[in-house]
Amino acid sequence: MAQPKYEGYCECIPTKLVREKFGDVNVYAQNAKSLLTKATGFIGNYDFTLNPYRGCQYGCSYCYAAAFTPNAQMRQDWGKWVIFKQNAAEILAKELKKWYEKNPQTPPSIYMSSVTDPYQPLESKHQLTRRLLEVMLDMGIDGYPTPTLVIQTRSPIIVRDIDYLQRFKRLRINMSIPTGSELVRKDFEPRSPSIKARLNAISKIKQSIDYFKGFLPKISITITPLLPTLATDEAAFIEKLAIADRIVIQAFHANHSRSLIASTRQEAEEIKQKYSWWYENEKLSYRKFKEKLICRLPGVEIMEGKEGFFYE
Repeated sequence: MAQPKYEGYCECIPTKLVREKFGDVNVYAQNAKSLLTKATGFIGNYDFTLNPYRGCQYGCSYCYAAAFTPNAQMRQDWGKWVIFKQNAAEILAKELKKWYEKNPQTPPSIYMSSVTDPYQPLESKHQLTRRLLEVMLDMGIDGYPTPTLVIQTRSPIIVRDIDYLQRFKRLRINMSIPTGSELVRKDFEPRSPSIKARLNAISKIKQSIDYFKGFLPKISITITPLLPTLATDEAAFIEKLAIADRIVIQAFHANHSRSLIASTRQEAEEIKQKYSWWYENEKLSYRKFKEKLICRLPGVEIMEGKEGFFYE
């Protein structure tokens, strides 16, 4: 079957037109054939990955997900386009029912999301992720165990769904905060929410859930990739990380030009030159930061790479 041709990213007649503009982002709508993708590789311990969107408005300079784009031009324009899967809720309901027909007492484990942010700004309008949470919870109403869910995001929008989140018995929220310095964040991920907003979102989730009415999720802060934190910000940042029960750190993905393989974009490699004081001996910088986490956060689980992304 022919691949979709997106308006603005093809020289022929496009098959997918820009449905709307969200800021400077081209937004396309597309029906998905499937939504649950068999998890492999880095997150292979899950049953499925789930991505409500393709592309991401945050467009972080280092994001490996840019490799998984429809074409080279869209890869170059990472952050300037998003495809939302308009039939996502209907497809998920069908796929979960199919799972439970074969595994009536075994809930699937789902990682949401692996190549997008399920709470990017567009979610505030289209509410795809919220509808997907509702579908998962409806399985419980039908008598099936609710899926084990891990949500990976860097967005404060997640607090909108506290009413749904507290109904999951097995939920982990991974809040991505790669640096404790706003100056560094603005260099590497200028379109993303502030560090303070992300930490406040985690605080609100923990403070808003009524133990008698719901379940408190596990909380991870993923410092992935580990970016520099300025010396003036480091102590305060580490202290704030105590809000989580797990901290995950990881270095940059290897850089290469091939598509469909997780890779750090060249844009980030160029930004790294500004922080030579950290990257000239990156392994030592990484080790020292890890040692500080272990020393100053005795009650928090410090994990690295793949192991840190498991639910347990």
